[in-house]
Amino acid sequence: MSCLILAPSVCSFDSIVESIRNCFKRKVWNGPMGVFEMPAFANGTVTVAELLAKATKERGAITIVGGGDSVAAINQAGLGDQVSHISTGGGASLELLEGKTLPGVAALTEV
Repeated sequence: MSCLILAPSVCSFDSIVESIRNCFKRKVWNGPMGVFEMPAFANGTVTVAELLAKATKERGAITIVGGGDSVAAINQAGLGDQVSHISTGGGASLELLEGKTLPGVAALTEV
């Protein structure tokens, strides 16, 4: 199943959770679901982190967490070691997945 998960401002949290559950092979998370640093607002972000960890463990999904805030969130939830890959390069990670050439990588190939 091919999936596209949109921002909470575009669709409901329940539909995001359902998309994560139904997407089998690859999942990319870039950006927490709100102010996860405050316990009263952390539930959405923690739920996404838990679903990604569960998908990795139980279904062998490839789960990629990108961006400094997302990395902080998944580590805060104690699940950073339960996903496939973590990168603090949020925007760069998305550009790489889009097939764009990253300037730092291009510079290395010129040497």
